Amino acid sequence: MNTTSNAADALEIIAFRLHHQEFCVKTTSIREIRGWAPVTPIPHSPYEVLGVMNLRGTVIPIVDLAVKLGMPAAQATERSAVVVTEVNGMTVGLLVDGVSDILTVAGSTLQPLPAATGPSAAFSDGIIAHEKSMICFLSLERMFGEDDPSSWGMAA
Repeated sequence: MNTTSNAADALEIIAFRLHHQEFCVKTTSIREIRGWAPVTPIPHSPYEVLGVMNLRGTVIPIVDLAVKLGMPAAQATERSAVVVTEVNGMTVGLLVDGVSDILTVAGSTLQPLPAATGPSAAFSDGIIAHEKSMICFLSLERMFGEDDPSSWGMAA
């Protein structure tokens, strides 16, 4: 399923689903993918922070990525996944409906978002047209900015 024009132009991505939509991030920001397990809620945390999980002795926040993107909250099931990412020096788990694929695509397939998409496009680097679907390419660096980690419920 890999589609590349040349290695220098290649983007390695992991694609996942949220509410029947496809999203992706660079594989270089992914530490691991885990099955869903219940989290420990943290009082007074932001709405998108579901709680924390113990990852081999390190407590990490688990964020409902759907809520972070302005969508309805995800309903975690046995098919859900937690994508553990390393972003701006912090480890964060992202709840997604499921991981679709790990792909290598030509960088030229990344197209800018149309201007009409509005402010919700702030977390996106563009759209990748792949086979018969469109995959929204997310920027975790902008989503979880290093300027103020407390703005998304985590301490620096």
